[in-house]
Amino acid sequence: MGNAGYTCIRRTFCWLNIILWLCSCAFLGAGLWLRLSYEGYATLLPQHAGLSADTIFMAIGGTGFVVSFFGCCGAWVQSRCLLVLYFMLIVMLFMSEFLVGSIAFLFRGGLGRTLANELRFGIERHYNASDRGSLVAPSVAAIWDSVQQSFECCGVSSYEDWYDIQSWQGKRWVPESCCRMLYDQRQVLTEGSGDGLIRPDCGRSENPALWWDKGCAHSLQSWFTGQLNVVGAVGLGIAFVQLFGLITSMLLFCTVKHKRSSDTYKSYSPSIDPQTRTSSWED
Repeated sequence: MGNAGYTCIRRTFCWLNIILWLCSCAFLGAGLWLRLSYEGYATLLPQHAGLSADTIFMAIGGTGFVVSFFGCCGAWVQSRCLLVLYFMLIVMLFMSEFLVGSIAFLFRGGLGRTLANELRFGIERHYNASDRGSLVAPSVAAIWDSVQQSFECCGVSSYEDWYDIQSWQGKRWVPESCCRMLYDQRQVLTEGSGDGLIRPDCGRSENPALWWDKGCAHSLQSWFTGQLNVVGAVGLGIAFVQLFGLITSMLLFCTVKHKRSSDTYKSYSPSIDPQTRTSSWED
C-alpha cells in the first residue's frame, strides 16, 4: 500500500469514528438529561427500568463513545494496541447483535406473549390519566393515548385490558383515546388537562360500541411488518459500518507495524544516513 492510500484510509477511519463519537455523546447527553429531569417517564414498561428511554439512550451512547474513542485514538496515534482493542470490541458487538437477534427470532412467540403480559401489567399498575409527563418525556398515560389514537386501537389485546385497573377499580372504563367518537370529531385528546372541551364522556359510558374493538398489539405488529424495509436498511447500514471498521482496523494494524521501517513511507532511522540508503539502492 502506498503512502497516499494509507493516509486516505487512516483519515477516513478517523473522521468516521469522530462522527460516531459525537453522535454517541449526543445520545449519552440526552439519556443523562432524561434520567436527571424526567426519571420514570418515556416507557410503556415502568416495571422494567432498563427498557426506559433514558437507559437505552445511555447504553447506546456509552457503548458508541468507548468504541469510537478507541478507534479514533488508535488510528490517530497509530497504536496497534488500541486498534486491536477496537477490533475486538466491534467483534463482540457484532456477536451480541447476532445472538440477540437469533434468540428473538427463535423465541418470537414466547417473547410476544411475555411482552403483552408486561404491557397489561403496566396498564393495570401505572396508568394515571392526570399524569401527562412532558413533550420530550411523556408518561405511560400519554404514550398509550398517542398509540391508541394513531393506530385506532384500544388496550393490548382488546378494550377489556382497561377494565378494573388501579386508576378506576371496579369500573369497566377505558381512556378517552379508545373512543371512536373523539376520533371522528377530530378533537385533540388532552385527557386530564382540564381543557374544558364539551364532549361525550364515552370512555366511562361502559358502552363498547363506542370504542375501538381491536387491540394495539395486532396493530403494532402489522405496522412493524410494513416497516421491515426500513428496518432492513438500517440493519444493513449498521452492518456496513461495523464491517468497514473491522477491515480498516486490521488493515491499519498490519500496516503500522512496518510504517516506521519501510521506505514506502519515507521513515528513516536516525542511525542511517539517507545518502547511504539511496546509494545502496542504486547499487
